[in-house]
Amino acid sequence: MPATESAGAAPQPAVRLTDVRRSFRTGKRVVTALDGITASAVSGAVTGLIGPDGAGKTTLMRLIAGLLRADAGRIEVLGIDVARDPLSVQARLGYMPQRFGLYEDLSVRENLDLYADLQGVPPAVRPARYDELLHMTGLGPFTARMAGRLSGGMKQKLGLACTLVHPPDLLLLDEPTVGVDPVSRRELWQIIDHLTRDAHMTVLFSTAYLDEAERCAAVLLIHEGRLLGHGPPGQFTADMEGRSFFATASLGRRRLQARLAQAPGVIDAVIQGSRVRVVTADATPPVATGLVAEASDLTLIPTPPRFEDSFVARLRAQAATPAPPPSATVAPLAPAAPKPTGDVISVAHLTRRFGAFVAVDDVSFTVARGEIFGLLGANGAGKSTTFRMLCGLLPPSEGTLRVAGFDLRTAAAPARGRIGYMAQKFSLYGDLSVAQNLRFFSSAYRLTGARQRARIEWAEAEFELGAMRDATARDLPLGFKQRLALACALMHEPDILFLDEPTSGVDPLARREFWRRINALAEQGVTVLVTTHFMEEAEYCDQLVIMAQGKVLAAGEPEAIKQGARTAAQPDPTMEDAFIAVIEAPRQPARAA
Repeated sequence: MPATESAGAAPQPAVRLTDVRRSFRTGKRVVTALDGITASAVSGAVTGLIGPDGAGKTTLMRLIAGLLRADAGRIEVLGIDVARDPLSVQARLGYMPQRFGLYEDLSVRENLDLYADLQGVPPAVRPARYDELLHMTGLGPFTARMAGRLSGGMKQKLGLACTLVHPPDLLLLDEPTVGVDPVSRRELWQIIDHLTRDAHMTVLFSTAYLDEAERCAAVLLIHEGRLLGHGPPGQFTADMEGRSFFATASLGRRRLQARLAQAPGVIDAVIQGSRVRVVTADATPPVATGLVAEASDLTLIPTPPRFEDSFVARLRAQAATPAPPPSATVAPLAPAAPKPTGDVISVAHLTRRFGAFVAVDDVSFTVARGEIFGLLGANGAGKSTTFRMLCGLLPPSEGTLRVAGFDLRTAAAPARGRIGYMAQKFSLYGDLSVAQNLRFFSSAYRLTGARQRARIEWAEAEFELGAMRDATARDLPLGFKQRLALACALMHEPDILFLDEPTSGVDPLARREFWRRINALAEQGVTVLVTTHFMEEAEYCDQLVIMAQGKVLAAGEPEAIKQGARTAAQPDPTMEDAFIAVIEAPRQPARAA
């Protein structure tokens, strides 16, 4: 248990950081990961560690855990100087890194046994501890299941249970909710709330989901190794009062968003349902008239600020640059051309079996040319299996699939030539340089000579890869890996673009840049099919399908799906609220019975 405090005294910080610095040498370069961090984490609460990819969050966690040594500064954990006595610190904390080491060929129970052995938990106390952890995580019915057969959310809960086999005073969680669906995220947060409320545990929690920052008692906002802010999330949000608005106009939400992103005094513009959410540089109310020349009917309605507004504002100020303008080569500001009509993707009664297991069960939908179509679902819902069949990489057991006019049962190869694919995990060649990856993929798409050189030059200019053309792909920051992967997927100018959770783990500014490009492609008539666990990204879609256990539970426009989740208690549901309502609806009759 945490050290006791004197009656009436303010709790001492569980973590105290004083001018912490750490650098790394990569080849001939010296990278500053942390540059003078001074902050603290209060005892018995959740402190969020927030920042873009490469900000230094993981480095800071490893320093706190005594796994790295700081170049300068002082770190105290639970009153112990980490540099002097890292083993004492490690005996009192639990650390769940981004890639927690579950053993997939062992069962849930065997993984718990292994970590109990490693942490020296006496056999006599294990049954009671296991019962508590299995009840808390909901894994009780699955103790005999192999870890490799668990869904992504269940794996994260098992990793957390293994970390907690020996109850720590301080729990370090490095992005535990990345890549899991909203239902699993909510369940993980219920566990964390229980740990802080009932077990009085201190939690340091890094995350890429900014709505999770609002659930923390305090946050540390880090960018490029420097601390940009430290305090309660409400303090960050209060700084943004009077600067957030919903914009509507008959122009169309994608084109309106592209224009507002370039409007004077606007630092952020994102699509939210049928509207565009706008954040201004200061609290002076913008004048709608003339803000967007083509939108004479533009209306601006004030809306309460959120933590993400502050995050974006601080990063924009740090960079001292406005939101990036649309590219000259992908130009959403050009007059909208009439889009060809017709369905580019047609799926009818699609079924895929693996032995007796039905991964995809009688799924049907169509996608029109130039649409952004979202395929959503809980972990293990069948999304990736559906994706692989649509790309011609996996044959269906039953049903028909037509992509770009080709029947995938008989003409998978010609269809693949019309498709660009960006995988969930970085799947380019890590040992090759940026330039070598671009040459390889352009050759794979049968580009040669002047055409190949032109497309490589386009990719380097469009995605700002020129300065990194000789860098090894594995060593790129995540945001640049994402740019390179998208550039390779677009090398042959495909008609259809498949994106499998393309922004997982990427910071909000990189997500905004990514979606600016995708919206522009859709305006040009490219059809986009995307899976994502970021429900706000689902708002960019024209149509959605929500799946669970291989079946389609809901389909339609995002606003229609949110409308279906509206209740008296929840009159204005978010996309995440609607997703959870759809996923949980089939469970309600079973619970009632």
